[in-house]
Parts: sequence; C-alpha cells; structure tokens
Amino acid sequence: MDIDKSGIIGQSPALKKVFKVLAKVAPTDSTVLVTGESGTGKELLVRALHANSKRKGKPFVPVNCGAIPAELLESELFGHEKGAFTHAIRSRAGRFELAEGGTIFLDEIGELDLSLQVKILRVLQEKEFERVGGTKTQQADVRVVAATNRDLEVEVQKGNFREDLFYRLNVIPLHLPSLRDRGSDISLLADHFLGGFAASQERKPLALTAEARRMLLAYDWPGNIRELENFMERLSILCDGDIITPDELPEKIWRCVGKTPPPQPSEEALAPVGFSWPRIQDLQERELDLKSFLDAVEERLLVEALELSNGVKNRAAEILGIKRTTLIEKLKKKGL
Repeated sequence: MDIDKSGIIGQSPALKKVFKVLAKVAPTDSTVLVTGESGTGKELLVRALHANSKRKGKPFVPVNCGAIPAELLESELFGHEKGAFTHAIRSRAGRFELAEGGTIFLDEIGELDLSLQVKILRVLQEKEFERVGGTKTQQADVRVVAATNRDLEVEVQKGNFREDLFYRLNVIPLHLPSLRDRGSDISLLADHFLGGFAASQERKPLALTAEARRMLLAYDWPGNIRELENFMERLSILCDGDIITPDELPEKIWRCVGKTPPPQPSEEALAPVGFSWPRIQDLQERELDLKSFLDAVEERLLVEALELSNGVKNRAAEILGIKRTTLIEKLKKKGL
C-alpha cells in the first residue's frame, strides 16, 4: 500500500523494512516504541505513523521528555489546577488533554524519573489521569508513541526504567537504522539537502564529484542525518564553486575513510590581500589591553556595517553575520 512518508527520504533495503512495518502498524491503536541513534529522524517516523493512522485528522502532540526539567514535566504532561504549586496562577491543560483523539509522542522517554514512569504506566493501562493538584479523573483517548536512543532493556536491568512500563511501551518495536546502514540513501539525502540550501541562499545548485560521493558513503556518520544536514549546509555556504570535490571535505572524513587529508592553508594564506593579523605589538603601541583592543575593533566594525547598510539594522546584522537583537544589544552597550 502507498503510505505518507512525511518527508522521509530513502530507498535503501533497511528503510524499506521500516516502511513495511509502518504500513502494518499505523492503522492500529497499538503502542509503538521507536528506537534508533540520535539524529536518525525518529520524530519524522512518528509523524508518518500518525499521518497513516485513523487519528490523522486529530492532534499530533510531541513532548521531549529530556528537554523539560523533571519538576515541570508532570505538569506539562498532565496539566495542573490553579494553586497546585507556587506559580500555578491559573488552571492549565497538559499535553495528554491537548492530544485528545490524536497521538502523543513521548520523545527521549528513557529520561523519565521513576516516579513519573508510574503515572505514564497508569495512562497506558487505565487510559486515565489527573491534573497536578486535581481530584477529577480524566479519560485519555490518545495513542501513545515513545522513542529513545537508549537501550531500555539495559536501563531496566540497571533499575533506571520500570520493567512493566517497558513492556507496555514495547508492544510494537520499530527500529530506525543508522545512516551508515542505509547505503545509497546518504547520497540521496546529500543531494536533497544541498538543493534545499542552494535554493534558500539563491545560489546555483551544488554537485558532488564521484570521489566525494564515495567518501561520504564510506564515512560512518556518528551524528546520522542531523550531522549530514548540518554538513551540507556548511558546504553550501563555504564552497566557492559549484562542484564539491574531496578537498572540500573535512579532515575527519578523510581520516575515517583511511586517507591522508590535503594540507591546510596557513592563517596568512587565508588572509585577504592587504590584510595583516593583529599582533601583540599593536596592543603595546596603542597602550591597550586585549579587552580594550577587541572592543575598539568591534566598535569600528559596527559603525562600518551601519554605514554600509545606511542605518538599516536588519541589513547591518546580516553583514556582520549576527542576529538583529544581538546587534541592538551591542549598539546600546557602546552608546552608538
């Protein structure tokens, strides 16, 4: 059957196996546990799961359990009543209520405290919960999908994760392969990212030479798709021509594939014609310490950027490669 892949790109056998399981499990309400290394695209896979489910017209609510402080996570998940704690000045619905009828995605569930694991287990077993500080039991008509880059079986053995919760979550295990196990998908993704970044930067599309592609395929990509995307963005900015050769690739890729990286130019060679790097003698001649010298250089560049942009702060910030808010803070600090 045709499925909505929600932007997942790839045709490798490893990914096709994932799509096959996805097509079978998506129409059900079974709890799914998605595993895989960091950066493999677990949230995209869960979004595809929701998009192919009977709940696709209802909310999809993601929660990163590792990004929210433990003391706030219970309230974030289940909501709270007014006065439940010091800053609870009004009642507030939690993510389970917001996901009513749809799917709640508990990302990095391996980060949950044991005390909160008990409450998640209750939702899975009884389909009910209470807000923090509340007494009214609420029903939870939601599909729960969780994800982790940890080995939860190992965490169970260590006593960091409840065994009963693990088995409740692991009804349908869905493992997302690492990028290094997806073969030619690396090349497909590289082209996709390069095309997108070139378009956003209004430059000609970039092309990889055959040898550069071979090196990308041989690299182990410890950061997975996230690392590849960030690297393609860097190339789209720093590459001078329209062709990406092996010389454009970083030293770590050369070393990973067992090759000696090309010699890197010295700082002097990288400097523009007529430019000389500041020396200690420059500070001494001006009787300045390092901070005062850098402040003076920064102020001069700020003034020049404003002059070049005719005082338009957005443009000045772009010229300097900083955010507009950062520029304004610096201008205020220096009284400019």
